[in-house]
Amino acid sequence: MTNKKATNFTVISDVALITLDKLPNNTGVISEIFKAVAKENINVDMITQTPSYSGVISISFSIPTGDLSRAIGALAKFKKDIPQLRLDIDSNNTKISVYDEKMRELPGIAAKLFTILADNGIDIKLITTSETDISFLISGKDEVKTTESLEKEFNV
Repeated sequence: MTNKKATNFTVISDVALITLDKLPNNTGVISEIFKAVAKENINVDMITQTPSYSGVISISFSIPTGDLSRAIGALAKFKKDIPQLRLDIDSNNTKISVYDEKMRELPGIAAKLFTILADNGIDIKLITTSETDISFLISGKDEVKTTESLEKEFNV
């Protein structure tokens, strides 16, 4: 019988979530945004984008909370050029990544993970995935409860 459990997870505390809402669906603009953040020597981690609707998108990404003020400064200039742009900031988060090479061939890991979080009343703010990794951002206040639940359910 195949073990249907991921065996590893990592926890990164003090993560800020930045969302740019009502952003034109223009790769040039998106490129300029990430160049401005990179110019401030800020490491961007999780990135998600919504599908375009009426020519606009939302992009969310995570950064270390300590870099938040520099990121806001770098992004402020885009508000002048894109008046409808809305910048939402959410700090005091934790990123948890569940990973295992075996996840490529194990259906149901995401379902199990989301069930664990739902059963414990833990809301997810952002999700990114690959074949071997599911990363999610949660409120920092839920970090201990989440890690304890994962340790118990995944036997790690």
